[in-house]
Amino acid sequence: MDVFTGAFWEGVPAPPRTHQSQICVLPKKGSKNGENLNTNDSRQFDLHPADLRRLTTLCGQFDENLKHIERRLQVSVTRRGHHFRVEGATENVAAAVEVIRYLYRETEATEDISPDTVHLYIRETGLERLPEEIPFDGSVTIIKTPKLTAKPRGANQQKYVHSIRSHDINFGIGPAGTGKTWLAVACAVEALKDEQVKRILLVRPAVEAGEKLGFLPGDLAQKVDPYLRPLYDALYEMLGFENVTRLIEKSVIEIAPLAFMRGRTLNNSFIILDESQNTTREQMKMFLTRIGFGSTAVITGDTTQVDLPKGQNSGLIHAAGVLRNVTGISFTRFEAKDVVRHPLVQRIVEAYDSLDEGNSKGSGRAQ
Repeated sequence: MDVFTGAFWEGVPAPPRTHQSQICVLPKKGSKNGENLNTNDSRQFDLHPADLRRLTTLCGQFDENLKHIERRLQVSVTRRGHHFRVEGATENVAAAVEVIRYLYRETEATEDISPDTVHLYIRETGLERLPEEIPFDGSVTIIKTPKLTAKPRGANQQKYVHSIRSHDINFGIGPAGTGKTWLAVACAVEALKDEQVKRILLVRPAVEAGEKLGFLPGDLAQKVDPYLRPLYDALYEMLGFENVTRLIEKSVIEIAPLAFMRGRTLNNSFIILDESQNTTREQMKMFLTRIGFGSTAVITGDTTQVDLPKGQNSGLIHAAGVLRNVTGISFTRFEAKDVVRHPLVQRIVEAYDSLDEGNSKGSGRAQ
């Protein structure tokens, strides 16, 4: 069912699939229709007794448990009723079959198999691994949302979208007007539309960019709300005002200050941290460790526009150095040539960059 035209958008959640027909599990991140999967072995098996409730519990809503097994063990899982087929590397196939059989036994006593349970048992197999890096091949990428179809402009934006689709954690760093946030929101809406995630979270740090928040009425969320307007505007453009309002009311879309993320674990979510140059090192670490199972995170920011008090280091700049060689995390760096706003914006960015470079060289000679 297309959740963007079905009952879900009229205030009634979409029902879980009954799994009467063969499912089509989405390929793992980094693959396209399984073409990069090492399929040198396959195994077919049946689960008994053939109980519809237990099979539904095993697979999870929108087959999320099977997708999790696919991603973590790099296998392909298909089924018809209680008949399963698993393809992939020999040891991974054996591990996946073991996990599925174990989880089915668990359904006898419970009606809910959480992502945590799936993850913990996969870890027991000792075969859990991150998806392999899939290089960008230069192909044209299209993002489809309910209200518009977006085509990233230029090679850097194409690479950025490819990275978001193939990595769990992504950094987009560069000047204003390069489409970092807009493209991230488009990818989030597309993922929600395609049922790859259950919700979208849009987050910004509550930092005063030369203005004072104290005089504004309301609590922290209400004070920060005007600073989140660019995120609302992007959502309205891609979903429409009524759909956005309804989804926010149902907490399918959440827009919040970074401070509200502490202590949470975000599963099956698409999370965007905007203006991340205004996070501290501690805040950035806190945010990155909120990422749960089945989630994608995009962190955007401009390291030349840090509004933190003097003496505080930017969490974005620090993370870019600490995490640059961590497998599974992507970095896309934008330049003035990638600006897609008014042509003068590109010239303004270049002028400021030239001034900053000159000041850096001057301070170096003074030392």
